Amino acid sequence: MSDKGKKSADDKPTVTLPGTVEKIIPSVGQSEPEKAQIAVESADDLYREIRIENTLQDSAGKAVGLKEGAEVDVTIEAEADATTPKKHPGKSAPPKEKE
Repeated sequence: MSDKGKKSADDKPTVTLPGTVEKIIPSVGQSEPEKAQIAVESADDLYREIRIENTLQDSAGKAVGLKEGAEVDVTIEAEADATTPKKHPGKSAPPKEKE
């Protein structure tokens, strides 16, 4: 069977940012799973923390959870058609001059 026509994950635009698990938030009953709060180091101050369900899989497929203080990588991945070209990759636009 051929993989022709299928896109690999390598074809998608991505960025990987370093982060640190700040705290583990215990589950609240059966309705809410345990969460890990992760600080993304290069994010804006007001948007630095994200919370995710604290369930990952190890290489053997077993469920594992993150530990407080763990250093992690946060990867953002998108389909190519969900992105637009930048005029200056990796640089923001220069500030406008005040009149």
